[in-house]
Amino acid sequence: MDTHNRPPKLMDRVKATMRVKRYSPRTEKTYCYWIRYFIRFHGVRHPSSMGSSEVRTFLEHLAVERHVAASTQNQALNAIVFLYRHVLEQPLGDIGEFSRARRPRRLPVVLSHEEVMGVLSHLSGSMYLMGTLMYGSGLRLIETCRLRVRDIDFERQVITVRAGKGDKDRTTLLPAICIPFLQHIRMCWERALPAYVALWDKR
Repeated sequence: MDTHNRPPKLMDRVKATMRVKRYSPRTEKTYCYWIRYFIRFHGVRHPSSMGSSEVRTFLEHLAVERHVAASTQNQALNAIVFLYRHVLEQPLGDIGEFSRARRPRRLPVVLSHEEVMGVLSHLSGSMYLMGTLMYGSGLRLIETCRLRVRDIDFERQVITVRAGKGDKDRTTLLPAICIPFLQHIRMCWERALPAYVALWDKR
């Protein structure tokens, strides 16, 4: 058969569907892992030949044999439901009862203001700036790493978070203590930009 006429492989279809629906790269990687695991668990059978009973058996295995956390079991379930609903277009329906992974009983660990200041006092440079932004603006780690100069409004003291959790944009406050550091970074970036453009034009 001509390779150009072959239907796309299952995992390629999964990735393509997730990208059309604008899932994050991390979610794509996680869902692909659980879908491959599910297929291997059932002897490399194609998911279209399986159904709710095989899904239930797999989830039982995760809880009873592997002792995964409840969030991990839910993650695996979400990945498989996505596969059947959006890729194979054959919804699973009622999976039935299966052993649920136990949720650990833990009290949330919340640092006091003094404890946070103590942690930040041990940081310096970019690590201090990132820590201060995360604490003062409520940014997640990945959001802090992806922050761009254009997403910072110094006049209004607002940060625009692009494609945050759930692939949604939102705004949050910019801590005043971070402004001098960020303005210095912007100034350095603006000075370096013409050199980068000239370098690019020479390629």
